[in-house]
Amino acid sequence: MEGKTLARLGAIIFVAIAITAAAIEMVRQDDPPVQERVRALEPAQDPLRDGQRRCQQLGEAAANDPGCLRIWAETRDRFLGRPQQPASPHPIEGR
Repeated sequence: MEGKTLARLGAIIFVAIAITAAAIEMVRQDDPPVQERVRALEPAQDPLRDGQRRCQQLGEAAANDPGCLRIWAETRDRFLGRPQQPASPHPIEGR
């Protein structure tokens, strides 16, 4: 009989602790996280991005434009993480 009574007492204590913990958790109020204003950084003017905009405005004609082809190649290299090569000047025709 002694073991049975001890088990019941242990169960009652366990349930009492569980109810107390649940009540404390329900009453507790978390402070809302403080949101600091984050200032958006304006990136410096990127000539590559300007070239992309120009090519976008050209539409289908950009597919035949050597400047747009060069800009797309540089964009692809930047995206893939390839080392940047110095921009070659436009080839002079007629030589």
